Amino acid sequence: MPPPKRILAIASGGGHFVQLLRLRPAWQGHDVTYATVHAASASDVAPARLLTFRDVSRADWWRLPLALWDIAGILLRVRPQVIITTGALPPLLALALARPFGVRTLWVDSIANSEVLSGSGRHAAKVATQVITQWRDLAISPVDHWGSVL
Repeated sequence: MPPPKRILAIASGGGHFVQLLRLRPAWQGHDVTYATVHAASASDVAPARLLTFRDVSRADWWRLPLALWDIAGILLRVRPQVIITTGALPPLLALALARPFGVRTLWVDSIANSEVLSGSGRHAAKVATQVITQWRDLAISPVDHWGSVL
């Protein structure tokens, strides 16, 4: 069995973070740090570590530099080997910041039973190492193939 990897599981709040928590069995046995916008989620990930960042939405783009600063700080503290993410803009920032350093990244598309891929999903497909999605033309590998990322 390969040695455990340092994984950063990062998602915006609400349903995105809940979806990420549902995937926990896939990275069991690895050193996982979670990051989201709500510190109240700490009890959901115990005993793992939870870090928080400022959220950014279309309504408050002025917060983008602050969120970018938060995400960069998380990446420096955790120094992940793998980033697993879903959600909106902040997780995309993590993918983009980690890419030049050779960090393996996995985007899990969170829009199920929809007729269109989310805007975040379209952008993530351009920067993620691997994409898990219902959209076959964007999927880089099968849904059940975690091995190439972990």
